Amino acid sequence: MKLIFLGPPGAGKGTLAAMVAGTYAIPHISTGEIFRAAIREKTPLGLKVQAIIDAGQLVSDDITIELVKERLDKSDAKDGFILDGFPRTIPQAEALAGIVTVDSAVNFDIADKDVVARLSGRRVCRNCSQNYHVEFMPPAKEGVCDKCGGELFIREDDKIEAITKRLEVYRSQTAPLIAFYRTAKKLVDIDARPSSGAVLEAFKKVFPQSGN
Repeated sequence: MKLIFLGPPGAGKGTLAAMVAGTYAIPHISTGEIFRAAIREKTPLGLKVQAIIDAGQLVSDDITIELVKERLDKSDAKDGFILDGFPRTIPQAEALAGIVTVDSAVNFDIADKDVVARLSGRRVCRNCSQNYHVEFMPPAKEGVCDKCGGELFIREDDKIEAITKRLEVYRSQTAPLIAFYRTAKKLVDIDARPSSGAVLEAFKKVFPQSGN
């Protein structure tokens, strides 16, 4: 089962990818994980990436694609994988098609207003980094951490202006992939609004495990 996970920030892709990886015994491969592993293992590409990052530059598509190919060539990805964070653009998707045949692109569908409500309600303890949510997981006392009594604050990334900007970037750069994979008849839409457990159950109905 060779999958790509798509969806805007706040759709819960990372959480779902980890759950699906554990359930189906396939690796969850994120772009960040690919970069970190290549740097850690000091592969030729990893050394090149380290130099680019140290110089404060962005890693090019060509190098990113080579890193993805290097990672997918590893034995644990032979029978399946989840790609999370790649491809981000149509040229990356076209390059990936030249490396491996993907079975499905799973689009975790959620409206912008639901993303804003989900992310802007998040609060983090300044002291112990415990996470809360004003609607879904509020602290016993507003603004105070249940665990250590520390002050709760809103991260810069969780402010409405930042969330709106991230969504604009996603919709302009990455959302065209939805049309790309739909045209290729490889797109599966899954409602990302329910809890992660409910979304996993919906996923399992679309992708039954062997023997079920």
